[in-house]
Amino acid sequence: MPRDLWWFRKNVPCLEACPVKTDAGRYVQLIAEGRFDEAYRVARTANPIASICGRACGAPCEDACRRGKIDAPIAIRSLKRFVSEQFGPEALVPAALDRVLTGTNDGSVTPFHANRLALRADRGRNAPPVAVVGAGPSGLACAHDLALMGYRVTVFEAMPSSGGMMRYGIPAYRLAREVIERQTAEIENMGVEFRFNTPLNKDFGVSELLQQGYGAVFLAVGASRGRSVPIENSEAEGVIKAIDYLLNINRGYRVAVGRKVVVIGGGLVAIDAARTAVREMISGLPISVSDEQAVEAGTLRVALDVAREAARRGALEVTVVSLESEIEMPAMKSEQGREEAGTATEEGVHFLPSWGPRRVITREGKATGIELVRCTRVFDDAGRFKPEFDDNQRRTLDADTVILAIGQAPDLSFLRTDEVALTAAGTLKIDPVTLATSVPGVFAGGDAAFPPSLLITVARHGKLAAQSIDAYLHSESLPKHELRVRIEELPTDSYAMPDRYEQRPRLVPIVPLERRSGITEVESVFSLEEAREQAGRCLYCHVHPIYNGSRCILCNRCVDICPEHCLHFAPASRIADQVPLEGVEKESGAASVFLYDEEKCIRCGLCAIRCPTAAITMERFNFEEVAG
Repeated sequence: MPRDLWWFRKNVPCLEACPVKTDAGRYVQLIAEGRFDEAYRVARTANPIASICGRACGAPCEDACRRGKIDAPIAIRSLKRFVSEQFGPEALVPAALDRVLTGTNDGSVTPFHANRLALRADRGRNAPPVAVVGAGPSGLACAHDLALMGYRVTVFEAMPSSGGMMRYGIPAYRLAREVIERQTAEIENMGVEFRFNTPLNKDFGVSELLQQGYGAVFLAVGASRGRSVPIENSEAEGVIKAIDYLLNINRGYRVAVGRKVVVIGGGLVAIDAARTAVREMISGLPISVSDEQAVEAGTLRVALDVAREAARRGALEVTVVSLESEIEMPAMKSEQGREEAGTATEEGVHFLPSWGPRRVITREGKATGIELVRCTRVFDDAGRFKPEFDDNQRRTLDADTVILAIGQAPDLSFLRTDEVALTAAGTLKIDPVTLATSVPGVFAGGDAAFPPSLLITVARHGKLAAQSIDAYLHSESLPKHELRVRIEELPTDSYAMPDRYEQRPRLVPIVPLERRSGITEVESVFSLEEAREQAGRCLYCHVHPIYNGSRCILCNRCVDICPEHCLHFAPASRIADQVPLEGVEKESGAASVFLYDEEKCIRCGLCAIRCPTAAITMERFNFEEVAG
C-alpha cells in the first residue's frame, strides 16, 4: 500500500516537480474557488521565498503540468504572484505571518513545510547559534526554517543588500527590488540577524565563525563568477562576462556597450543580458530632441520604435548566438524560458542558433566583431557536451561588445587551503544527502556546491541544510519519511468542473509593449476575474475516479460517456500476462478488468455521474509526508 500512495502523489505532477513540494495544484484549485487566503497559505507554507518565486521562479511545476500535454500549462507562477500580492509581505496589508504559517493547510504537506516546522519551535532554544553565509535564496530559506525551529541565526552577506544573485543577477524588469526587500524583512522579523558588507576572507572565515561559538555554519555563497571561453582575444577590451555585466547594471552603474552587442550563450542568463543591453542601448542612443521628448513622455514601445529606426540605419543590434539549435537551447527547455525568448524577440533581440564563437576580432586591443563557425552537433550519442563544427562555414558579426553567458562558478577565494574540501570542478565537496562538508558542523548548498540551478531548487538546498543542521546539533540522523494520505469523497450529485474549462487558453499577464519602460516589471498581476479564469483550467490531478468492482454491473456506461476514451473493460485472461492481477485467477474467463489511463483523464466526473450503482466515486487525495 505505501508504494501505491507514492504512485498517487507522483500523479500530481506539479506537486512532484516542485523541489520544495509546494502543492501548486491545490492552491490553483483554491484560487478557482475564490478562496484566496487559503491559496496563499498553501503556497507560502512550502516556500520561504514565495513572493520572489511568484515573479522569477523557473516554474518546473508548469513544465510538468498535465494541462500542457493538452494545449498549454496553467500559468501557475503568475497565480502565485496573484495571491502573494494580496497576502504576502509586498501586499498593502500583509497577512499576519504567524497566522499564515500556523493555520490549517488545505494542501499536501511535508516535514519541511512551515506549519510543521513551527510545531518544533523548541528545538533551537537551548542550542548554539547558527551562521549562514550568503543572503541569496538558499541562505534565506535556511535561516527562515531554522528560525521557525527556534534557532538563533546570523546571516553574513558580502554585499550591501540581501538577495544574492536574485538581486544582482536578475534584472529589475523581471524581479522588483522592493519584493526582495519585503521578503527579507519578513524573515528578519522572525528574529534572524543580517550583517551586510561582511564578506568572509582568509582572515575571517569558517574557522573563525566556529571559534566565535556558532554551532554550525551553512555556506550559501552562490556562483558569482562568470566563465570565459578559450578563443582568440577572449580577454580583449569590450569582452565581458554576462554575470559581471548584470551585476554592475543591477548595482546602478552604467556600462557602455556601444550600438552592436553579441551575447554568446543559450540560457536564461544570455537572454537577461541581451534584454538588459537593449534597454541600456536605448537609454544611451543619440536621438533627436523630438524623439527624446517622446521617449521621456512615453514608453518602451516609443523607445523601441526609435531604436528600430536606428537599427534600420545599422546603428543598433543585439544578437544572441548559441551553439545549440533553437530547440536545444537551455532557455527553450522550459515554458518560462520560451516565453522569455519570445518577449526578447518582441523587444528587438535577434537569435542566431547553431553557431559558435571562433575568435574575437579586435582593432588596437578593442573588440570590433566576432567570427563564428557553424556548429553541426552539440552533444554526442551518450548525451555528453561535445560540440562539432563545420570549419568551412564561417561568418562574422560586428560587435562593440561581446557578452559571454556560458556559465558561472562560485568564488571560494575566502577559503584557506586547510578548510573545506573542494571537488575537481572547484565546487564545495558535500554529502549529497545531508549537505555536510569535510568539516564537522559546516554544511553547503546552492550554486557553490551544485551546478547552477533554479531559485526554487537552491531554496530546497537551504531547507535541507536547516534539517541537517538541526539533526547535527542534536546528534541525530536525518529521519526517513513515510507518506500518509487524506482521502475525501466528493459528492457526485454536485461534482462539476468549471464551465468551459477545456476551452480556456493559457494567459500570462504581460504588460503591453506600449506601456513598458526601462526597469518596469514586464509582467503584471492578474485581475480577480483573470485569476479565477486561469485557475479554472486546472485538471484537478488530486482527484481520481475510484472504481469499486463489487458494485459494478458491467453496463459499460462509464466507457461510453468518457470524452477522452480513458476507461476500458478487458477480459482478465487477455491482460494477465502483461499486468500482475492480485486475487484474479488467470484462467478465469468471466473476470473483467477495469483499465484507467490517468494521463488522459480530465477529471470531468461524467463516469461517476453516469454510473447507476455508484461503482465509481470521485475522490480527492491530499498527502502528508511525515518523519518515520
